[in-house]
Amino acid sequence: MKINQISFYKSFVKAADIGETRFPEIAFIGRSNVGKSSLINHLCKKKIAHTSSTPGKTRLINLFLVNNKFYLVDLPGYGYAKVDKKMRKDWGKSIEDYLISRQQLKAVFFLLDCRRVPNEHDRMINEWLKKNPGVQTFYVLTKADKFSKSKLQQQKVMIAKELFVDLNEFVCYSVTKNIGKHELLNKLANCLENLD
Repeated sequence: MKINQISFYKSFVKAADIGETRFPEIAFIGRSNVGKSSLINHLCKKKIAHTSSTPGKTRLINLFLVNNKFYLVDLPGYGYAKVDKKMRKDWGKSIEDYLISRQQLKAVFFLLDCRRVPNEHDRMINEWLKKNPGVQTFYVLTKADKFSKSKLQQQKVMIAKELFVDLNEFVCYSVTKNIGKHELLNKLANCLENLD
């Protein structure tokens, strides 16, 4: 699959504000420092998602129209400690409402830093996704270039056990080493074909 055309559609504070959209929605979610914006930009070959050295910059639900066929949804990064509790709670509610209530949501790319043990927020997101079997979930281990192949495999096994997910469900991704892009685009293409 090739992403030939992508344009910003709209930003929303809450899932309830989005209303009905014309096309299926494919969401990207992850901890605030997981490298989500960098991955989205790399995947699309265009700087559409805002990247920053300060985690937690994505605070809205951002929709982008891709190939006039589906919406790529950039969800707020979660779990950033240096924001107040109310804001963290609001972000959590916003993400949960989107994942559970959106009829147009067809797939989620769940990003996890391969160097980190899944925390309570990751496990909560995982549980929300498992409660919605109508939505395909793809597990993506980011920053895969930070480890050797053997160490990366060890981390993959550990994360799979923590989340009770089959090891084969994971795609390892590195923006700097261009690892995983082709595999992720193939998964996206297959997902969209199954919707036709």
